[in-house]
Amino acid sequence: MLADNICIIARFQKRTFVKRLLFIISVLSIGLGSEAFAQDPAFSQFYANPLYLNPALAGSAQCPRVILNYRNQWPGIPATYVTYSASYDQYVDGLHGGIGLQAYHDRAGTGIINTNHVSGMYAYQTAIDKNISIKAAFQATYYQRSIDWSQLTFGDQIHRRYGFIYQTAETPIQENVNKLDFSTGFLLFTQRLYAGVSVHHLTQPDESFFAGSESKLPRKFTGHAGALIPLNREREEEGSISPNIIYQRQGEFNHLNLGLYVNRGPITGGVWYRWGDALIFLVGLYTPQFRFGYSYDVTVSRLGTQTLGSHEISVTMMFPCKPKRRKFRQMQCPKF
Repeated sequence: MLADNICIIARFQKRTFVKRLLFIISVLSIGLGSEAFAQDPAFSQFYANPLYLNPALAGSAQCPRVILNYRNQWPGIPATYVTYSASYDQYVDGLHGGIGLQAYHDRAGTGIINTNHVSGMYAYQTAIDKNISIKAAFQATYYQRSIDWSQLTFGDQIHRRYGFIYQTAETPIQENVNKLDFSTGFLLFTQRLYAGVSVHHLTQPDESFFAGSESKLPRKFTGHAGALIPLNREREEEGSISPNIIYQRQGEFNHLNLGLYVNRGPITGGVWYRWGDALIFLVGLYTPQFRFGYSYDVTVSRLGTQTLGSHEISVTMMFPCKPKRRKFRQMQCPKF
């Protein structure tokens, strides 16, 4: 009986060690080493987090709005990623454009790596002619990236029989990285069509945890475009179809997203395909003052069903405002 218990404990310790080792390897792959490349969190409800997609979308709804987002990516594996986001934006007559504030927190694993971002942005808006408008934006960000050294495990802590019982001889690394960052965005839209580009991390800040090494955050390039097609041109309130495409590139990572929204009354449904990675299904509820969206990513890559996909929730609160002194042309874009 004692021998059986020892075997069971040994197998458990081995599985625990393998999981921790795999997670440490994944941590190293997102920015701890001098040759690694980090990647920003990705949201599946792109237009339900507009300031994160493109700072030029700040003030695109005219009246003030507050948006809350939550994403839990791959809850089925130990190294899950959880991201929280909150933003506020509105159009300001005197500034001829929109202003926005956004904060988000990203937690990797069991809180081993944490990232906090706070951003402010301004998006200037002007009309080219009676049909076409453009917006150009600038964004400034302060962020902190931290690592919880106490949650890391190393090979010199392992006893061959009793598992992790020793203190490591590894030297703790720098626990916090604090940086300033800058981004920009551009948007062109008509009553039915829209297209935009954004570039995040213009200065490619160095976020290495190791003194004497370098781990620059690569620039993220985003291009997005879509259309809003009424189901009945004479009675637009009956609903619409909105096909969209979004492409993102950051370092060695590429994402191509193709999707379609269908709006009917207060209900929105959507299906997206993130090329080679996931199918995204979305359902949303829309009223003039409130929006709620839920989406689920079905993993189709080699990670398989063991990830349990990704869950995402968005909540938008719209606030009334006085009519603008100047004629304001609102962008008709998807709500989720």
